Amino acid sequence: MKTDLKGRFKGKKILVTGGTGTIGSILVRWLVDDGADVLAVSLDNDERARAVLPEAASFRRADLRNYDACLDAARGREYVFHLTAIKGSTQRGNSNVARAYTSFILCNTNMMEAAFRAGASRYLFVGSIGEYPPVPLRREDEMWNGAPEANDRYMGIAKRAGEIQAEAYSLEYGWDATRIIRLSNVYGPYDDFDPASAHVIPALIHRMTHGENPVHVAGDGSAVRDFIYSEDAVLGALLAIEYAPPCTPINIGSGLGVTIREVAETIADLMPVRPSISWDTGRPTGDSVRVLDVERAKKLLGFRTPTALQDGLKKTIEWYISNKNLADRRGRELHG
Repeated sequence: MKTDLKGRFKGKKILVTGGTGTIGSILVRWLVDDGADVLAVSLDNDERARAVLPEAASFRRADLRNYDACLDAARGREYVFHLTAIKGSTQRGNSNVARAYTSFILCNTNMMEAAFRAGASRYLFVGSIGEYPPVPLRREDEMWNGAPEANDRYMGIAKRAGEIQAEAYSLEYGWDATRIIRLSNVYGPYDDFDPASAHVIPALIHRMTHGENPVHVAGDGSAVRDFIYSEDAVLGALLAIEYAPPCTPINIGSGLGVTIREVAETIADLMPVRPSISWDTGRPTGDSVRVLDVERAKKLLGFRTPTALQDGLKKTIEWYISNKNLADRRGRELHG
């Protein structure tokens, strides 16, 4: 098993883009604790960065759509974890889809080019479950069997383009630094909890902790999704950058399907005052089943998800209740 990572990153100079986000904040802290020299980059302001990052981490506010900013960040860094995400929630329909798509393409293209030019020896590219065609169980080698679902079309194709870029750099330049993971639905502390833009778990936590009762949820609750707690996603990222073969996509998720009804009921059960839930069956909920096959992660990385859904939800709720001001301010900063 390859799960003993302690000391593997000691002394390494590491860049984490999206370093103040849901995954990045936890990853930066883990790397600093392991003795790495870490630079976190994001669009957050210094106040938020210092609130979520350890004191030993360096921080730089930078727009990675700009190639020079990417090159400045990558210079002298041995490892790059490219976690920058462009928020393009389906809650907003097509209102920002062009901006999200072009921003993501620019960030991905510029950051990989910069890491290559700067001589990085490892580069983690993070894709998602949204890259896949609409099939219930999503296996790595079957991604190209169709287009992404309509709701995921733009971001899914943008992420596919990043994977192809890595392959092209390997073929032309012999740069085999890139490791690729495809994440399922990540939840946890430091997420976007704004109900207008957040994914289902943080949105429900926000609404229930702010006293909404009954809580109206889209669909009938039967849709099945694959959720992974943020600390487990960090473990998958660390294992992948260290042990995964170059340019070989690896799914990182729980591999377990859970219904939205079970998620909503569990969150409600964990509230100090349990709200009732009303199901809005007239609203669409996307694919009926979206689950990642994680056998490759188990085989190549020894990866398992140690956090049960109820435990992860409990930790996330406790963090949100203790950090409402920080969490709610992030929503405003992200979306205006």
